[in-house]
Amino acid sequence: MSGPPRLTETETRAWTGLLETYDLLHRLVETRLREDGGVTQVQYEILHRVHEHPAASLCITEPATMMVTSRSGLSYQIAQLEKAGLLRRETDPDDERKVLMGLTPEGRDILERTTPGHVGTVRAGLLDALTDEQVGQLADIMQTTGAHLRKVVTLPPPRKPKPLFSRRSG
Repeated sequence: MSGPPRLTETETRAWTGLLETYDLLHRLVETRLREDGGVTQVQYEILHRVHEHPAASLCITEPATMMVTSRSGLSYQIAQLEKAGLLRRETDPDDERKVLMGLTPEGRDILERTTPGHVGTVRAGLLDALTDEQVGQLADIMQTTGAHLRKVVTLPPPRKPKPLFSRRSG
């Protein structure tokens, strides 16, 4: 009788290395963004995507397809950014069914304050540890695996986690 399939030693090192690197880098980036501008990584990404959009405004549904987060979570973050005065929502003049979001001057100011620290943290925490060739390989690997996962994974809505242990009555 055989047990469940196992990862090879190299596969295990790759998987655990990915998890550890992500957790540590995410913590560094999140801390820096909160210190520099009072925003989270998700909020920074939303602001950055709106800023980088050619029209300088973005349909509110577009980030949901670009970011790996639930629509409700994304809507919550957008509402928080709007409440903080960093984003504004408006009806698309070409299609009244669409809602656009754009940066306010305060939102642009937050991006200007946080981007240097964000870039510096990503460089110091990840990119500076690699050669240019390794950065290129990492970019290729992430693009390949991301495209693969977007084809095969349908993310269900988040569910309440089941308890690890059940209480016994007694």
